[in-house]
Amino acid sequence: MIKTSAFSLVGFLMLASAGFASGPPTNPYAGQETRDIKALSPKEIDDLVQGRGMGLAKPAELNRYPGPLHVLELARELQLSVEQRKGVQASEARMSARAKALGAEVLALERELDAAFTHKTIDPARLNELTLQIGSRQGMLRAAHLEAHIETAGLLTPQQISRYDALRGYGTAPPAAPSGHGSKHR
Repeated sequence: MIKTSAFSLVGFLMLASAGFASGPPTNPYAGQETRDIKALSPKEIDDLVQGRGMGLAKPAELNRYPGPLHVLELARELQLSVEQRKGVQASEARMSARAKALGAEVLALERELDAAFTHKTIDPARLNELTLQIGSRQGMLRAAHLEAHIETAGLLTPQQISRYDALRGYGTAPPAAPSGHGSKHR
């Protein structure tokens, strides 16, 4: 029994190693060297240009702070008042304008970083400067999206937030509403 197990293990290892030797390993970056900005996919670039959320506001969205765009999409189901709809539209417009401006800044800085590597002009000081600027703009972009969720939650009642969560498919037993929710509209 031991010889059979040992032979099986040795045979398996030989076959497995033969598979690795049969061709080059695949590289998940293959083909990306032709991108306009190597670090960003075309979808990521489009998301930044359009000011889309890209999951940046998940801490808000998944903790009972609805997003303005989704609230507007569900306005009928949530029975928004005229005043609520106007407030959410204003919040979404501010967020969208800010996100598009910051997205443009991120893209410009990413292009500059990519070009510095392409042209072999990068050095540690420039690298640190660019990556700090990119990180700062990305943080500001995330804050713009999260702030819109805070504003929107403040315009809705706890019942509307619960309905929103149910319509979006989030959990069955929501936690207590954060303070300030629905303070303007009860």
